[in-house]
Amino acid sequence: MAGTVERAVSRTHGRRALGAVGVVLRTPTAGTAASGTRHPLVAAAMVLPLAVVLTVVFGGWEAVMTQASSVAGLLGR
Repeated sequence: MAGTVERAVSRTHGRRALGAVGVVLRTPTAGTAASGTRHPLVAAAMVLPLAVVLTVVFGGWEAVMTQASSVAGLLGR
């Protein structure tokens, strides 16, 4: 918890310092989420290509198919 407060304070001081130098900081507009969260479908679209590449490169396709068939067997009971 203390680390979070320290980061927030240091970020605030950094923004003030940049503002004093004349650097314009970008602020979130009314249509964006200020918390930095993204829609789950966007997150999935970002991670799925990497997951596919890693599966193919490391030969994990058989393991994925084995797990999928096991889950299908459990659901079929």
